Amino acid sequence: MKFSTTILPALALTLSAATTAAGQLGPQQGLVEPNVASDSAFKAIAVADPVATALKGARPILSAVALDSILGAQSMTKPQRAELYKKMFVHVDLNRGTDAEFLLIPGMDLKRLAAIKVGRPWKSFEAFGTGMAKAMPAAEVTRTQQYLFIPVELNTWTDPIMDSFASIGVGTRQWKREFTEYRPWTSMEQFDREISKYVRAKPGEVKRLARYVYIAK
Repeated sequence: MKFSTTILPALALTLSAATTAAGQLGPQQGLVEPNVASDSAFKAIAVADPVATALKGARPILSAVALDSILGAQSMTKPQRAELYKKMFVHVDLNRGTDAEFLLIPGMDLKRLAAIKVGRPWKSFEAFGTGMAKAMPAAEVTRTQQYLFIPVELNTWTDPIMDSFASIGVGTRQWKREFTEYRPWTSMEQFDREISKYVRAKPGEVKRLARYVYIAK
Protein backbone atom coordinates (compact mmCIF):
# COMPACT_ATOMS: atom_id res chain seq x y z
CA MET A 1 0.00 0.00 0.00
CA LYS A 2 1.26 3.48 -0.87
CA PHE A 3 0.66 6.49 1.35
CA SER A 4 0.18 9.91 -0.16
CA THR A 5 2.69 12.60 0.65
CA THR A 6 -0.05 14.25 2.68
CA ILE A 7 -0.76 11.21 4.82
CA LEU A 8 2.85 10.26 5.55
CA PRO A 9 3.80 13.32 7.65
CA ALA A 10 0.57 13.02 9.63
CA LEU A 11 1.23 9.33 10.24
CA ALA A 12 4.76 10.08 11.38
CA LEU A 13 3.49 12.70 13.82
CA THR A 14 0.93 10.27 15.24
CA LEU A 15 3.54 7.56 15.72
CA SER A 16 5.92 10.04 17.34
CA ALA A 17 3.24 11.18 19.78
CA ALA A 18 2.35 7.60 20.66
CA THR A 19 6.00 6.82 21.36
CA THR A 20 6.86 9.97 23.28
CA ALA A 21 3.72 10.57 25.33
CA ALA A 22 4.19 7.69 27.75
CA GLY A 23 3.96 9.57 31.04
CA GLN A 24 1.89 8.08 33.81
CA LEU A 25 1.44 8.03 37.56
CA GLY A 26 2.13 4.50 38.75
CA PRO A 27 -1.01 2.48 39.54
CA GLN A 28 -2.07 3.59 43.00
CA GLN A 29 -2.97 1.47 46.03
CA GLY A 30 -4.28 4.16 48.35
CA LEU A 31 -1.02 6.03 48.89
CA VAL A 32 -1.67 9.52 50.32
CA GLU A 33 0.05 12.47 48.60
CA PRO A 34 0.78 15.11 51.29
CA ASN A 35 0.50 18.04 48.88
CA VAL A 36 -3.18 17.41 48.25
CA ALA A 37 -4.23 15.43 51.33
CA SER A 38 -7.26 16.63 53.27
CA ASP A 39 -7.42 16.70 57.06
CA SER A 40 -9.54 13.56 56.97
CA ALA A 41 -6.94 11.80 54.81
CA PHE A 42 -4.21 12.64 57.31
CA LYS A 43 -6.36 11.38 60.18
CA ALA A 44 -7.13 8.16 58.32
CA ILE A 45 -3.43 7.25 58.30
CA ALA A 46 -2.89 8.42 61.89
CA VAL A 47 -0.80 11.52 61.13
CA ALA A 48 -0.82 13.63 64.29
CA ASP A 49 -2.40 17.08 64.03
CA PRO A 50 0.87 19.01 64.58
CA VAL A 51 2.57 16.95 61.86
CA ALA A 52 -0.34 17.47 59.47
CA THR A 53 -0.21 21.20 60.16
CA ALA A 54 3.53 21.25 59.42
CA LEU A 55 3.02 19.36 56.17
CA LYS A 56 0.26 21.70 54.99
CA GLY A 57 2.39 24.72 55.89
CA ALA A 58 5.34 23.37 53.89
CA ARG A 59 3.39 22.88 50.64
CA PRO A 60 4.50 22.42 47.97
CA ILE A 61 6.68 19.55 49.14
CA LEU A 62 8.75 18.91 46.04
CA SER A 63 10.50 15.66 46.87
CA ALA A 64 10.48 12.66 49.16
CA VAL A 65 13.72 13.98 50.65
CA ALA A 66 12.01 17.25 51.56
CA LEU A 67 9.15 15.27 53.10
CA ASP A 68 11.63 13.25 55.15
CA SER A 69 13.27 16.43 56.41
CA ILE A 70 9.94 17.94 57.46
CA LEU A 71 8.92 14.82 59.36
CA GLY A 72 12.34 14.60 61.00
CA ALA A 73 11.94 18.18 62.20
CA GLN A 74 8.67 17.07 63.82
CA SER A 75 10.68 14.62 65.96
CA MET A 76 9.58 11.55 64.04
CA THR A 77 12.27 8.88 64.22
CA LYS A 78 13.63 7.15 61.12
CA PRO A 79 11.67 3.93 61.86
CA GLN A 80 8.49 5.98 62.37
CA ARG A 81 9.01 7.77 59.07
CA ALA A 82 9.71 4.50 57.28
CA GLU A 83 6.44 3.09 58.61
CA LEU A 84 4.52 6.18 57.52
CA TYR A 85 5.94 5.92 53.99
CA LYS A 86 3.94 2.73 53.54
CA LYS A 87 0.88 5.00 53.57
CA MET A 88 2.06 8.47 52.46
CA PHE A 89 4.74 9.67 50.05
CA VAL A 90 5.78 12.27 47.49
CA HIS A 91 6.08 10.39 44.21
CA VAL A 92 9.51 9.92 42.64
CA ASP A 93 10.25 10.62 38.97
CA LEU A 94 11.21 7.22 37.58
CA ASN A 95 13.51 8.76 34.97
CA ARG A 96 14.93 11.75 36.85
CA GLY A 97 14.66 10.90 40.55
CA THR A 98 17.74 10.94 42.78
CA ASP A 99 19.20 7.99 44.66
CA ALA A 100 18.20 9.61 47.95
CA GLU A 101 14.55 9.83 46.85
CA PHE A 102 14.40 6.21 45.69
CA LEU A 103 16.02 4.87 48.85
CA LEU A 104 13.21 6.32 50.95
CA ILE A 105 10.69 4.06 49.19
CA PRO A 106 9.80 1.15 51.48
CA GLY A 107 11.55 -2.02 50.35
CA MET A 108 14.02 -0.23 48.08
CA ASP A 109 17.65 -1.32 48.24
CA LEU A 110 20.80 -0.71 46.23
CA LYS A 111 20.25 -3.73 43.98
CA ARG A 112 16.75 -2.62 43.02
CA LEU A 113 17.89 0.97 42.60
CA ALA A 114 20.68 -0.13 40.26
CA ALA A 115 18.18 -2.07 38.13
CA ILE A 116 15.91 0.98 37.91
CA LYS A 117 18.77 3.20 36.76
CA VAL A 118 19.97 0.70 34.16
CA GLY A 119 16.50 0.69 32.57
CA ARG A 120 16.27 4.46 32.14
CA PRO A 121 14.60 6.07 30.35
CA TRP A 122 11.48 4.07 31.15
CA LYS A 123 8.70 4.53 28.57
CA SER A 124 5.86 2.83 30.44
CA PHE A 125 5.03 0.94 33.61
CA GLU A 126 4.43 -2.14 31.50
CA ALA A 127 8.07 -1.93 30.45
CA PHE A 128 9.05 -1.30 34.08
CA GLY A 129 7.27 -4.47 35.17
CA THR A 130 9.05 -6.54 32.55
CA GLY A 131 12.42 -4.92 33.11
CA MET A 132 12.35 -5.27 36.89
CA ALA A 133 11.21 -8.91 36.91
CA LYS A 134 14.72 -10.17 37.72
CA ALA A 135 15.34 -7.59 40.45
CA MET A 136 12.20 -8.14 42.53
CA PRO A 137 9.12 -10.35 42.79
CA ALA A 138 6.06 -9.36 40.76
CA ALA A 139 4.15 -8.32 43.89
CA GLU A 140 7.00 -5.99 44.83
CA VAL A 141 7.04 -4.47 41.35
CA THR A 142 3.32 -3.71 41.68
CA ARG A 143 3.76 -2.25 45.17
CA THR A 144 6.75 -0.13 44.14
CA GLN A 145 4.98 1.37 41.11
CA GLN A 146 2.61 3.34 43.33
CA TYR A 147 5.57 5.44 44.53
CA LEU A 148 6.66 6.43 41.02
CA PHE A 149 5.69 8.46 37.99
CA ILE A 150 6.92 8.78 34.43
CA PRO A 151 6.91 12.47 33.43
CA VAL A 152 4.48 13.79 30.84
CA GLU A 153 5.70 15.32 27.59
CA LEU A 154 3.78 18.58 27.38
CA ASN A 155 3.27 18.66 23.63
CA THR A 156 2.20 15.07 23.03
CA TRP A 157 0.27 13.80 26.07
CA THR A 158 -3.16 12.27 25.61
CA ASP A 159 -6.15 12.30 27.97
CA PRO A 160 -5.59 8.76 29.32
CA ILE A 161 -2.04 9.69 30.26
CA MET A 162 -3.04 12.86 32.06
CA ASP A 163 -6.06 11.20 33.69
CA SER A 164 -3.72 8.91 35.63
CA PHE A 165 -2.50 12.01 37.51
CA ALA A 166 -5.98 13.27 38.44
CA SER A 167 -5.85 11.93 42.01
CA ILE A 168 -2.88 14.15 42.87
CA GLY A 169 -4.28 17.34 41.34
CA VAL A 170 -2.17 17.32 38.16
CA GLY A 171 -4.39 15.64 35.58
CA THR A 172 -7.47 17.70 36.38
CA ARG A 173 -9.85 19.14 33.80
CA GLN A 174 -8.36 22.62 34.38
CA TRP A 175 -4.76 21.58 33.80
CA LYS A 176 -5.60 19.49 30.76
CA ARG A 177 -7.29 22.55 29.30
CA GLU A 178 -4.46 24.97 30.12
CA PHE A 179 -1.68 22.59 29.13
CA THR A 180 -3.40 22.17 25.77
CA GLU A 181 -4.06 25.87 25.23
CA TYR A 182 -0.38 26.84 25.19
CA ARG A 183 0.86 24.17 22.82
CA PRO A 184 3.39 24.07 21.36
CA TRP A 185 5.42 24.48 24.52
CA THR A 186 8.98 25.57 23.76
CA SER A 187 10.60 25.87 27.19
CA MET A 188 9.99 25.32 30.89
CA GLU A 189 10.42 29.08 31.31
CA GLN A 190 7.31 29.47 29.17
CA PHE A 191 5.54 26.89 31.32
CA ASP A 192 6.41 28.77 34.51
CA ARG A 193 5.27 32.07 33.02
CA GLU A 194 1.95 30.89 31.61
CA ILE A 195 0.86 28.51 34.37
CA SER A 196 1.81 31.01 37.09
CA LYS A 197 -1.14 33.10 35.92
CA TYR A 198 -3.51 30.47 37.28
CA VAL A 199 -1.90 29.88 40.68
CA ARG A 200 -1.26 33.40 41.91
CA ALA A 201 -2.78 32.52 45.29
CA LYS A 202 -0.39 29.55 45.59
CA PRO A 203 2.74 30.50 43.60
CA GLY A 204 4.58 27.38 44.70
CA GLU A 205 2.05 25.21 42.92
CA VAL A 206 3.62 25.86 39.52
CA LYS A 207 6.82 24.27 40.83
CA ARG A 208 4.89 21.19 41.91
CA LEU A 209 3.18 20.88 38.53
CA ALA A 210 6.52 21.31 36.77
CA ARG A 211 7.85 18.18 38.48
CA TYR A 212 5.52 16.02 36.42
CA VAL A 213 6.20 17.40 32.95
CA TYR A 214 8.96 17.97 30.43
CA ILE A 215 9.40 19.24 26.87
CA ALA A 216 11.03 16.96 24.32
CA LYS A 217 13.99 18.56 22.56
